[in-house]
Amino acid sequence: MPGPTNFAPPALAAIRVQLQTLAQQLGFDALGVADLDLAPEEQHLLRWLDEGCHGDMHYMARHGVLRSRPAELVPGSVRAICVRMNYLPEEAAAADAVLADPQRAYVSRYALGRDYHKVLRGQLKKLAQQLLARIGPFGYRVCVDSAPVLEKALARNAGLGWIGKHTNLLARDAGSWFFLGEILTDLPLPADSAPTQHCGTCTACIDICPTQAIVGPQQLDARRCVSYLTIEHHGSIPLELRRALGNRIYGCDDCQLVCPWNKFARTAAHPDFKVRHHLDRTRLTELFAWTENEFAQRMRGSAIYRIGYERWSRNIAVALGNAPQAPEVRQSLLQRRAHASALLREHIDWALQQHPA
Repeated sequence: MPGPTNFAPPALAAIRVQLQTLAQQLGFDALGVADLDLAPEEQHLLRWLDEGCHGDMHYMARHGVLRSRPAELVPGSVRAICVRMNYLPEEAAAADAVLADPQRAYVSRYALGRDYHKVLRGQLKKLAQQLLARIGPFGYRVCVDSAPVLEKALARNAGLGWIGKHTNLLARDAGSWFFLGEILTDLPLPADSAPTQHCGTCTACIDICPTQAIVGPQQLDARRCVSYLTIEHHGSIPLELRRALGNRIYGCDDCQLVCPWNKFARTAAHPDFKVRHHLDRTRLTELFAWTENEFAQRMRGSAIYRIGYERWSRNIAVALGNAPQAPEVRQSLLQRRAHASALLREHIDWALQQHPA
């Protein structure tokens, strides 16, 4: 990373103001700056890994402490420019109504539109390039989720919110329905301060978790988490957890839906987060009837595309097993069984056991 031009503190403060203006113009809903000291979070990360809570997410262990040491990930970096962008689509069907209808598929609200990785990465690159055009060369790297960075801890240190008991970032003025992104940079910008916690004695998120994956405040056992099971997990979904998945076929929002702070949540302004292909309300049997080509055509450009057709089908099979008894449910399962992979057939057979002839 090339070193930046030497800036006096007043100039750095002025750059910080420019950043705020540029970020707003690019559609970001908040911006803050954090230093890179994550020593306390590193100890928490190591304990979490030692306990095996990351499950099949081997990349978490592979990157190890690099995740908590941004200055080693991007040598020369001294600050993280952190941003928030709201993603809740205003036009989406009410989440609680979809969850209450076991014939319909529930898709996590963040995945109803275009893949956020592409949206945020593109806008963050524009932010860095526009700043570069104004102040001259400086070193930077854009990070959006896929880079090994403790983004929630950095966002908290940048003043964008606190980490709630469900492990998501919470903001008093925006709840938690937002994406995070970072620019690691060698610009020694004035850093913001982490806000205080405002969860109090509330345990709503812990109590509502369908699989009891939140084992304590800020403690998540990913191996039990519905989001992990339906997105990150490649193998068979544990039998003892299948009923708890209900009709959730991609991710889970229960802890956010019940959080009192989300009464202040704001809907997405970016058009790419609008609902695509009626994923906010589609019947399970309709989705299960998609061919692999139909899945590829419709989900390309979506975060869902990353899990592939087999896991998508596996998740829907479980949801169909949890659906009410109906001839079309059993018929839907039987139609897919003959040409299913071994993994999918096992889940179809389980679902058929829940719908005896």
